[in-house]
Amino acid sequence: MKVSRFRSNRTIARRLWGNMPTSALQTLKELTTRFSLSVAFGDLLFLNQRWYVTHAGLLRLALRKHCAGVRTSPEKQFCNPTSQRWTFRAIVFKSSRCKGFVGYGDADPSNVSPLVHGAEMRIAETRAVNRALRKAYGIGICSVEELGSVDRLFGWTSEPRKLPRPAGHNGNENSGGRTVRDRLCQIIRQHQLDATLVKSYATDFCGVKALRDATREQVEKFVAHLADWAEKDRSALLRQLNGYSNSKGAA
Repeated sequence: MKVSRFRSNRTIARRLWGNMPTSALQTLKELTTRFSLSVAFGDLLFLNQRWYVTHAGLLRLALRKHCAGVRTSPEKQFCNPTSQRWTFRAIVFKSSRCKGFVGYGDADPSNVSPLVHGAEMRIAETRAVNRALRKAYGIGICSVEELGSVDRLFGWTSEPRKLPRPAGHNGNENSGGRTVRDRLCQIIRQHQLDATLVKSYATDFCGVKALRDATREQVEKFVAHLADWAEKDRSALLRQLNGYSNSKGAA
């Protein structure tokens, strides 16, 4: 049963993310045999050449292990509702006699995607629960919800960088920058793309040494191109991105 489950996970993972290094497959085998995590059910994601467990995967694991309960509470001394800064404490009880495994999670506008601004409190609670569940069941890999926004990878701060506007552009610059950034984040998450490889491809596509040197028009064209390719032929796009896996830009 465990062997067939791993083979199924491996097949689906290769279909989603292309060829993987031996080390990644070994990790997948360990996660499959020890925790019965499923790629098909969305328990695992392969991003930036690393495996991440998801909140849904952790909850399913807790259910299989007959977890007795989870208690969460805000750490008020570290919370500031006005600035949307939240810190939560979570305690996981594996059984009625368990003293509990504690995890903390924080979230604010600087470490969540712009797509979910306004939901920082819920994200902080989810991150706390994930950390507590990982401790309780001995899962060493990080959960995807604990990651910050992909903005940092692309050199963006919490406010959109003001890219040079193309000639004749009369729109609001900050608004345009945020739209492009949000769209790129959405594409990466929707199609489960490796953000590091997308950055390398974007740099190559725009013909610049660093993505920060690209103009707004170049970035907009790249985002439109990426979205179109991902919708029409994701497998071909993955092969293109995998070509940057050993490049300097993807290091």
